[in-house]
Amino acid sequence: MSLQIIINGVATGAVYALIATGFALIFNVLKFSNFSHGATMMTAAFAAYFVAASKGMGLAATLAAAVIAGALIGIFGEFVGFRRITLNHSSPTYFFVSSITLGTLYEGLITIKVGSNFYNYPGFFTHSSVKLGSLVVSSSDIMMLVISITALAVLAYVIQKTRLGRALRAVSFDRDTAQLMGIDSTRIIQLTFIMSGILAGAAGVFLGIKYTLYPSLGSLVVKGFIASVIGGLGSLTGAVIGAVLLGIVETILLSLLGSGYNTIATFAIMLIFLLVRPQGIAGSNIQEKA
Repeated sequence: MSLQIIINGVATGAVYALIATGFALIFNVLKFSNFSHGATMMTAAFAAYFVAASKGMGLAATLAAAVIAGALIGIFGEFVGFRRITLNHSSPTYFFVSSITLGTLYEGLITIKVGSNFYNYPGFFTHSSVKLGSLVVSSSDIMMLVISITALAVLAYVIQKTRLGRALRAVSFDRDTAQLMGIDSTRIIQLTFIMSGILAGAAGVFLGIKYTLYPSLGSLVVKGFIASVIGGLGSLTGAVIGAVLLGIVETILLSLLGSGYNTIATFAIMLIFLLVRPQGIAGSNIQEKA
């Protein structure tokens, strides 16, 4: 196993960690799986392309456009999906159905806009790769790794060290009790959807840079879901661990088996974890509501 493969795997895993953490945030607080997360990621990535990247505005502006779009899409999903449960006392199944419906709607709108065309982000880097001794590392991989680690570190600080983070953890543990203690649970849930959307937007740009932009880009959210299952649904730490492990394993399998068997192998790994340790690496047994 070469160091080159490990570095590539960690860089890929860092992007998967953004997806998995955004997915796990919603599950951690609401105990629901937000199945529109992938479509949010794809829509934000396209919004960033048409607003900034296609105008030559650079990587910073493109990322800013993506996270803003992701945040707006996230809060819209909270209002249309989850809020209906609390206001109308609807069945939790409503969120399950509405999240899938929203995801389909987002993908349909993008398909109408761009058709089946593929779009490429412009070259944001003067040099496509950096040579470190005998290693050749893609500039985009370095960028994804640095920004992903920074974003996850900021998120960890917010959750563990700030008043907002304490409120989020309280709502995650018991929403009704947190409400009785003076915490505005609705506002905290809204902020959770916003943070999830921000992570989705950043991940969408990184995937667009690494691969290409196309209407079914959101299907790559399955990588984040697998990472969440491996790490433990609802565990943010587990989501990061699972994502990095998945990125490394996927890169190794790609070099050994090729792309044809890579996806099958990653699903097999997830099934093994579900059979041997269903709560994941760092998770606990949580029953999903929908």
